Amino acid sequence: MGTETEYGIIAPALPSANPTLLSSQVVNAYAATLREGLGNLAGTRWDYTDETPLTDARGFRMDRAAAHPSQLTDEPAELSAEQIALERGEPAEAAVLMNLVLNNGARLYVDHAHPEYSSPEVTNPLDAVLWDRAGDHVAAAAMTRIGSTPGFSPVILYKNNTDNKSVSYGSHENYLVPRSVPFSKLAEALLPFFVSRQVICGAGRVGIGPLNQEPGFQISQRADFFENEIGLETTVRRPIINTRDEPHAVAEKYRRLHVIIGDANLNEVSNYLKLGTTSLVLALVEQGLAPVPTLEDPVQALRTISHDPSLAATVRLTDGRSVSGLDLQEIYCEAVTRAVPEDADEQTRDVVERWQALLATLRREPLAAARQVDWIAKLKVLEAYRTRDGLAWTDPRLALIDLQYADLRPEKGIYQRLARRGDVDLLVRPEDVARAAVEPPRDTRAYFRGRCISEYPAEVVGASWDSLIFELAGERRLQRVQTREPLRGTA
Repeated sequence: MGTETEYGIIAPALPSANPTLLSSQVVNAYAATLREGLGNLAGTRWDYTDETPLTDARGFRMDRAAAHPSQLTDEPAELSAEQIALERGEPAEAAVLMNLVLNNGARLYVDHAHPEYSSPEVTNPLDAVLWDRAGDHVAAAAMTRIGSTPGFSPVILYKNNTDNKSVSYGSHENYLVPRSVPFSKLAEALLPFFVSRQVICGAGRVGIGPLNQEPGFQISQRADFFENEIGLETTVRRPIINTRDEPHAVAEKYRRLHVIIGDANLNEVSNYLKLGTTSLVLALVEQGLAPVPTLEDPVQALRTISHDPSLAATVRLTDGRSVSGLDLQEIYCEAVTRAVPEDADEQTRDVVERWQALLATLRREPLAAARQVDWIAKLKVLEAYRTRDGLAWTDPRLALIDLQYADLRPEKGIYQRLARRGDVDLLVRPEDVARAAVEPPRDTRAYFRGRCISEYPAEVVGASWDSLIFELAGERRLQRVQTREPLRGTA
């Protein structure tokens, strides 16, 4: 499994700055930081050869002319190096990186208008949290570098999912699943799960509606931006189940489930449960044991659940029952609990026990889960301000507090302050996060990728998830090493 985070970005002193330009500054600032001793810099170009973003898991390929430009992820970002250099007032031949393959096996790049960190592949949810947090560490290091560089305006990065002006950006997850599992089985079991999962891992948002047109607070940052049940798109007509069939592995054996519906989590327990529970539900699907509580209207159900922080709202199933988001989560949790063997590994048992305990707490008193859940921690902070200053949900100061919760600056971010004060539960140590920013996981192919980037920066001239390209002295042709088996190339 692995995560992708598109960070919100702004330069307060440059309100009309080109966001792609700002995003390129983040990539290049981190590259400059690497040059100063945190590791070797390959400046490795991303190899787009094997990328197929328009192949659909339902058995067809979208016509390129019909695709939205944001779907063409097999092409570099739209600003050329020459354009960026020109905007900066630099000579056109100035080297500008739009992609950086990191020593930890991750990818840092410009994804249209955002800097994006795609974590290395890992085998368990705790490692996924660790290398996801490593992305925040990388982003913070880039911010610091830009802020201390003469001639550059400081930028602020936010780990959130909307600018509250109609734009939403993603926090995606990826899971390796067997090709033998029919995609239709994945979709039918996961739709109700994803619709309800927000109650345990939503990030919380001030405002309701994609245009923030109604006052209030809701559970999920992303819920109002989804319009379809199933589809290939990721930025327009967003579907709850994404059908992109781009395995980045042996296509005959594997598919990559590309999940676009999650919120960006700062709380480590929220992130851990988001990844861990999804992985366990996928295991149920593989075994033919997954429940399928079919919703009458999944898109509307997603919004109904999100718009009610009391967790009392119900949605209708096709069998006539009305259920809450908590009810749906309990259906899946109970199915997983029945299926988990007594000799299950420690993390599996831990995820199940935390899931059970959190659902029981949410059933009893949601605010009591503020240490484990982002949306509840945020709501608790907001309610404190509302009580102290008599603020209505229409007050713009509340939207600013919402944004500041996601601020990655250690001295400014509200989540960062809660963590320092011991008001949230932590799962990984800061020193381990710093190490994960420069070292790859040891039990996937990311180890081979990261170590090659680290040890042979001059020879690695291209990289992707499923190959590395070397230019070797004495060899007339470039040498491509395939890495299509995700569990080969380990330590």
